[in-house]
Amino acid sequence: MTTEKKYIRSRNLFNPNSDKPYKLSRSKIELYLDCRLCFYLDRRLGVNRPPSLPFTINSAIDSLLKREFDIYRNAKLQHPIMKDFGIDAIPVIHEELDKWRNNFSGIGYIHPKTNLHIHGAIDDLWENKNGYIIVDYKSTATKDEITDLNKPWHIIYKRQMEIYQWLFIMNNYDVNDTGYFLYYNGDVHKPEFKNILEFKCTAIPYQGNVNWIDETITAISKCLNSPTTPEPSKYCDFCKYRGASVEVLTRQAKLI
Repeated sequence: MTTEKKYIRSRNLFNPNSDKPYKLSRSKIELYLDCRLCFYLDRRLGVNRPPSLPFTINSAIDSLLKREFDIYRNAKLQHPIMKDFGIDAIPVIHEELDKWRNNFSGIGYIHPKTNLHIHGAIDDLWENKNGYIIVDYKSTATKDEITDLNKPWHIIYKRQMEIYQWLFIMNNYDVNDTGYFLYYNGDVHKPEFKNILEFKCTAIPYQGNVNWIDETITAISKCLNSPTTPEPSKYCDFCKYRGASVEVLTRQAKLI
């Protein structure tokens, strides 16, 4: 496969002349917030960022947790984690749940002002007397105890939760302002591995704020419809790399 075929695509591009709703995932909204130029290259011009390595261990943990919570869901019982952290909720039973948890479908909403079809896939859904509770699984392995979401990259997790909350609100579901991150931290202090990695779970509540989403989607639409490329983010390592490469190659060409 040539470089051109691998990194330049013609499918799933935004067409400003089309009347069809354009699908935009939660992760692409995050890409826009990270760097508008990278977003424009991806969604409008068909040039992807280089792919990251797959988080296969994290995906395996997600699958195991979903099956585990389904046991309690089908029994209409609280999961022990809920009891341990005093969470008044039970897992939701809903005919659309498998769709909402599937990365290729998720839950979606067509934003009427922009005709952008926003969608995202949740990890789990609980409920109490006030409505649905969005739940997101996270897993890592660090020597530090996880008690909060105050690291710089945690803003991505928070926005992720808020978009899920917004999607359910837009689909006319009652949603709790507070969702939960189930953060599973692998114990790296054991003297031996023995093919077993034990995890400690922390249920971290987070009160979401969805007020930023509507104006962000409107700004994304303006970006997509623009005939000119936006400026890169000054913090974007991908853009810095592209710029440095062009500079060095241009300099080298002048020497030949």
